[in-house]
Amino acid sequence: MTDVVSISQVLGGTIAVGTMVTVRGWVRTRRDSKAGLSFVNLNDGSCFDGLQIVVVNTLEGYEQSVLSLSAGCAFEVEGELVTSQGKGQSVELRATRVVPHSTIADPERYPLAKRGDGKHFTPEFLREIAHLRPRTNTFGAVTRLRHAMAMAVHRFFHEEGFYWVNTPIVTTSDAEGAGQMFRVSTLDAMNPARSPDGSVDFSKDFFGKPAHLTVSGQLNVEPFCLALSKVYTFGPTFRAENSNTARHLAEFWMIEPEVAFADLRANADLAERFLKYIFRAILSERMDDLRFFDQECKKGDSPYVQKGVEIISRLEQFVASPFERVDYREAVKILQGAKKKFEFPVSFGVDLQTEHERYLTEQVFNRPVVVMNYPKAIKAFYMRQNDDNETVAAMDVLAPGIGEIIGGSQREERLDVLTARMDALSLPHHEYEWYLDTRRYGSVPHAGFGLGFERLVVYAAGLANIRDAIPYPRVPGSARF
Repeated sequence: MTDVVSISQVLGGTIAVGTMVTVRGWVRTRRDSKAGLSFVNLNDGSCFDGLQIVVVNTLEGYEQSVLSLSAGCAFEVEGELVTSQGKGQSVELRATRVVPHSTIADPERYPLAKRGDGKHFTPEFLREIAHLRPRTNTFGAVTRLRHAMAMAVHRFFHEEGFYWVNTPIVTTSDAEGAGQMFRVSTLDAMNPARSPDGSVDFSKDFFGKPAHLTVSGQLNVEPFCLALSKVYTFGPTFRAENSNTARHLAEFWMIEPEVAFADLRANADLAERFLKYIFRAILSERMDDLRFFDQECKKGDSPYVQKGVEIISRLEQFVASPFERVDYREAVKILQGAKKKFEFPVSFGVDLQTEHERYLTEQVFNRPVVVMNYPKAIKAFYMRQNDDNETVAAMDVLAPGIGEIIGGSQREERLDVLTARMDALSLPHHEYEWYLDTRRYGSVPHAGFGLGFERLVVYAAGLANIRDAIPYPRVPGSARF
């Protein structure tokens, strides 16, 4: 038995021509020539390209093992690696043994039968067969890119001295104060336990009080920051926002670092190093997949990606450009003085919209921008109040082509200021006593940010819809698979 190798190893040039190897995977296409040869494109998911398998019709069992192969079939092939006679790749495999692992009972009914790349299907159709869409070019590439980015996230924080903290998915506090949370309950939905006043008696529920799926791990990771100095959480979060846009998911993954003895400027520096590290990693490790997305965007005929975007050059420019820092007040002045007419008016106290963010990054500064010191009225209770009593030490990192990609702040470490802010927002102290303890005992200035991982994948691949950045999208009215 020869060594089993991946197609990425074969196409990566690490195996010499003339070597006997075994590869395994799934059929993308098969064509038969009049010269008695069959050409099978085999893909094992290890890289974007498939490997061409050449089979002579005199091979033992040819009719049973090769002519039965159709798109989607799984098989194993042993053969000699030879120099390719055609265009597209430098090597191909001359088969000496073919072993089918599975065949398609009814090839005409196989949803991806026409073409293995899935390009003739709509994104909506492929979301209905999310269990099969990883076999298409687009979603194989998305998955490999997502993996490389996730690994880079962990490497970055490990190299910077951070510790990964697994914060709870089930929580009894609302980090954002938005109230758009999914409830977790074992009470009978039709006949829940009732209190004497007729309200639902959550003391009879599994956790003894109302519980929800978390919208953020920040509040839970902060106490670890105030003991271990540099920590981060990377896990699933949930928002019960009834939004059907191309920018929203009900379930998504969040990256949230927290650093002790850090102010807003240090936070912005961390965000810049972090994003550049991730993009350098995929430019180095996943250029095959980035080239595919780059070509698809430039051609402009794919419904899966944004039209006209140059993915590779955008990422390279992002990595090479120092981030611009601008105060919120200054950003508002720039936008108010712009010749462009915006759909949403700009004034102090309003949150910047995507059109404003993209104008700043693409028209004014032509680079990523960190907007700092937002009005406190539009930001969360835990953000540190500035001396002007109007703004807080909050920041948004804006990227050309998408707008906001990171949101963060220096946290309010002063107990009296924090509790006063909670009172102003009518937040009950008793639900946050454990959080307030971190300000009573050994509090220090600290800062952190949050990044939606799928939003980063969308940016890196130039995807048109965030539902295609995650394996099984959860959105209003849909939680299949």
